[in-house]
Amino acid sequence: MTAMAPARTEPDLSFLLDHTSHVLRTQMAAALAEIGLTARMHCVLVHALEEERTQAQLAEIGDMDKTTMVVTVDALEAAGLAERRPSRVDRRARVIAVTDEGAKVAARSQEIVDRVHEQALGSLSKTDRAALLRALNRLVEGHLATPAESPRPARRARQRA
Repeated sequence: MTAMAPARTEPDLSFLLDHTSHVLRTQMAAALAEIGLTARMHCVLVHALEEERTQAQLAEIGDMDKTTMVVTVDALEAAGLAERRPSRVDRRARVIAVTDEGAKVAARSQEIVDRVHEQALGSLSKTDRAALLRALNRLVEGHLATPAESPRPARRARQRA
């Protein structure tokens, strides 16, 4: 560090959150790849199983743009895991319906996601784990709940359902 570098007065929270998030995403991608899914495919399957949702609603939940969502649903359809259908409520709307095979894969992928999360949190003591989750939830629900407006917006993280 040179004499001109500013002194840090707080821990580098951006690095800590970005790095742990990146590593968690890579571990998740590797684990889900074992059953032929991506994290986006998993997200669409589990959220489409919760209730009848349109492609646009699922894209918002998964923080996907329209093109990415179309590609994801196309891949799920090609794999026989989901299909586009008219809504039961509004026949003009199209929803993503999970097939029986897709529901089985979603159950397996949720087990994988839970395992990856458990492995990450398992490296902490029960006290540290509870404190971390409590603190992150406070940030997500409080000070870091709403992104700041900016002329150069940052890529948004996936939003809670």
